[in-house]
Amino acid sequence: MNRATPLLPGSTIGVLGGGQLGRMMALAARRMGYRICVLDRDPRCPTGQVADDVVVGTLDDVASALTVAERSAVVTLDTEHVPAELLARIAAICPVRPGPSVLATIQDRAVQKRFLDDRGVPQARWAPVGSPDELATAVAAIGRPAILKARRAGYDGKGQVRLEPGGDPLAAWRAIGQPPAVLEVLVPFAREVSVILARALDGEVRFYPLAENVHRRHILHTTRAPAPMPDQRRRHAETLAGDIATALDHVGVMAVEMFELVDGTLVVNEIAPRTHNSGHYTYGACATTQFEQHVRAVCGLPLGDPRAFTGAVMVNLIGDLWANGEPPWQHVLARPEARLHLYGKLTPAPGRKMGHVLLLDDDTDRALRTAEELVAVLAT
Repeated sequence: MNRATPLLPGSTIGVLGGGQLGRMMALAARRMGYRICVLDRDPRCPTGQVADDVVVGTLDDVASALTVAERSAVVTLDTEHVPAELLARIAAICPVRPGPSVLATIQDRAVQKRFLDDRGVPQARWAPVGSPDELATAVAAIGRPAILKARRAGYDGKGQVRLEPGGDPLAAWRAIGQPPAVLEVLVPFAREVSVILARALDGEVRFYPLAENVHRRHILHTTRAPAPMPDQRRRHAETLAGDIATALDHVGVMAVEMFELVDGTLVVNEIAPRTHNSGHYTYGACATTQFEQHVRAVCGLPLGDPRAFTGAVMVNLIGDLWANGEPPWQHVLARPEARLHLYGKLTPAPGRKMGHVLLLDDDTDRALRTAEELVAVLAT
C-alpha cells in the first residue's frame, strides 16, 4: 500500500498480542467494518474472543507473525514487547505501524533514555548497569535512593527494585536477575500525568485531555481526566510528547508518562507506543476513543476528534477482587454514570488487570470518591 493510500473498511488489520488493548481496538475496528487477525499463544485470549481470525503462536514466533502479515493489510501492536527484529521481518510483507525503528528505540530503556537525552528532553538522571563495576560507578554517580530497572520487558513494577541509602546494590541487582539495567535517581514527584496523543501518517498530531494517574503496588489504580493543570504547563506537556512522537516518526496512539514536580517542572518517565491504560477514559468520555483513533492512524485515515464531552475517572479492576468469587457487579451497574468494561480474561490472578470501571462526571473529585467506594464494595 502506498503510504498516502488509506485502508478502507473491509481490510484486515493484524494485531500482535491478544490482550485487553487489542480487544478494545478490535471492537472499535469491527464496528467500523474492518476485519481482525490476531497473534496470541491462547486462542481464547481477550482479542481472540472478538477477532475474525486467530493465529496461535508466541510474540517471538517469526513463522506465526509472518502468517498474520500475509493475511493482513497492515499490522499493529497490542504490546510493545514484540521484538523489533520480528517487526522488521514482517515489514517486508505489509506495513507495520508503529514501525520497527520505534520499537527498537522504546524496548530498551537505555536506548530510550539516550534518545531523550539527545533531544534535550527532561528526564531523571540515569546511568547504565551491565556489570558489578558499572553498577558501582552508577551508584556513585546517581546516588541513593534510586530505582534499578531492567533494560527490557519490565512493566507494572516488574523487573525493578528500589535501592535505599545503605542498601546493597549487588543484592538489589541480583533480586531482578542481574540483567542489563539502568539506575535512575528517585524523582520526588508530586504526581504522575500522561499525555495521550495520536499521530497520523501525514504527521498530524492530536491530543486527548491530559490524564492524572495514581498507582497502587506499581499498578495503575485510577486515572482522572482532565487533569487539573495550568494551560501553559499543559501545552508544554503536549509539546514534549508531540516532539517525541514526531522524532520517532511514530504512527498510531502513544502515551508519554511524565512526573510533575512540586515546582511544576515536568520530567518524562516512559514512552508507550500504543494505546494505553491511562487512555481508557476516552472510551466513553471522548468523541473518538483512543482505540478508534489508533485504527484511523494505522489505516491512513484522517484522525478523529479527541475532545471530551465530560470529565471522567477510570479505576482498574485487579484480579484480587475475585478472591471471594465473582464481584457483585450490580453495585456498578446500578450507577447511571458508571460504565463497566470486563476484558474476558478467564483466570483471575492477584495483580492481573481484569477490567475497569469508567465514571462519567464533570466533578472528578466526586468521581474519584465514587471509584474508591465501588472498589471497596466489589471486594466484599
